[in-house]
Amino acid sequence: MPDATVPPPETSTAIAAGPAGADPADPRAEGPAPAPQPDDGTAEVTAEGAACAAVIVAAGRGTRLGGPLPKQWQTLAGQPVLAHSLAAFRAAGLAPIVLVLHPDDMARAAHLLAPDVETVSGGATRSASVRNALEALAGRGIARVLIHDGARPMVTPALISRVRAALDEAPGAAPALAVSDALWLGAEGRVEAVVPRAGLFRAQTPQGFHLDAILAAHRSEEAQTAADDVEVALAAGLDVAILPGDEDNVKLTMPGDIARASRIMGAQPVDIRTGTGFDVHRFGPGAAVVLCGVSVPFDRGLEGHSDADVGMHALTDAIYGALAEGDIGRHFPPSDPQWKGAESRIFLRHAAALAEARGFRITSADVTLICERPKIGPHAEAMRAALAGILGVAADRVSVKATTSERLGFAGREEGIAALASVMLVAG
Repeated sequence: MPDATVPPPETSTAIAAGPAGADPADPRAEGPAPAPQPDDGTAEVTAEGAACAAVIVAAGRGTRLGGPLPKQWQTLAGQPVLAHSLAAFRAAGLAPIVLVLHPDDMARAAHLLAPDVETVSGGATRSASVRNALEALAGRGIARVLIHDGARPMVTPALISRVRAALDEAPGAAPALAVSDALWLGAEGRVEAVVPRAGLFRAQTPQGFHLDAILAAHRSEEAQTAADDVEVALAAGLDVAILPGDEDNVKLTMPGDIARASRIMGAQPVDIRTGTGFDVHRFGPGAAVVLCGVSVPFDRGLEGHSDADVGMHALTDAIYGALAEGDIGRHFPPSDPQWKGAESRIFLRHAAALAEARGFRITSADVTLICERPKIGPHAEAMRAALAGILGVAADRVSVKATTSERLGFAGREEGIAALASVMLVAG
């Protein structure tokens, strides 16, 4: 059962599926990954269908789990529980993502916010919390929404994508697992009766809907006491398709659930990506060269469309390569005059943000500058610090070093500088 502002007892929900409904939105195709633009609050539209947002409900207090903090803020695999849920939805490409938070938790969530992540305050009930988020999405060109419990940190981008795709065929869709254990009706520690399990399912989230329909349903009086959004939808006469759930998509509720989730995470394969980048710039007129974010005095400069920071360009391409996102030219075309003379930190920051949005951490970055002059050693530590600051990682995860080409080739003839870079990304 989805999370509530005041947590109600756990239940299992039987979902009735009906005929598919029509989607009133027109699908539009996704273009190449854009260069960073000011956030205007508009929704993403992809080839999978109409604009789809996400609501992650995390306003409850979660006292049954125990511990000093509400369950969504307890630590799981080095991060708050809520951060894992958020990372899965960002990796699945949904935007915007609305976090529904208790007013006391707004400051705690500051490090989770990004241009595609926003917050609203929760209400007195779970339904009121969800409605607050849905109202915040209304009128923004968003056709569909997925609603998820923040206390289900094991949700996968694959499950999220299946729920989203199912909305092409039905006005509502939700994952569930068929009940396989025997069910008893009990009282005072004794079995009163056996409950037939045929047709019963254990409900999971995310639960997806056409936004206008589920918002109208949540505005009704019947929604106030609903256990989850499927119950709200059924009360409004909406059909909800059942999708296969995921046994690992557990909801953290009782003591021991954090340890269980940690074991599951430890058993899952870790997505590790590596990327390499290479760049070259020729010398030209000037009195300094910019290398890895540091201006190094020299008797010449480097020629290029931007500031010609060859080291930062190579590292940026390494990150794009690890993400299979092309190169700098794809995201910042040299034919676009707005990038003429631009600082290369803009490009590197965009690549790092893209990695974060896809759910990856940068665990190491290595840059090798190839030149006879200028001497890099005296500036290497400043370069490491500059790159680490842009990437948002500790300086001990960044290496900057230099070598010569033994007077061979264009670098040996002092015609320019080349750079090699490698990076490692780890999911989670």
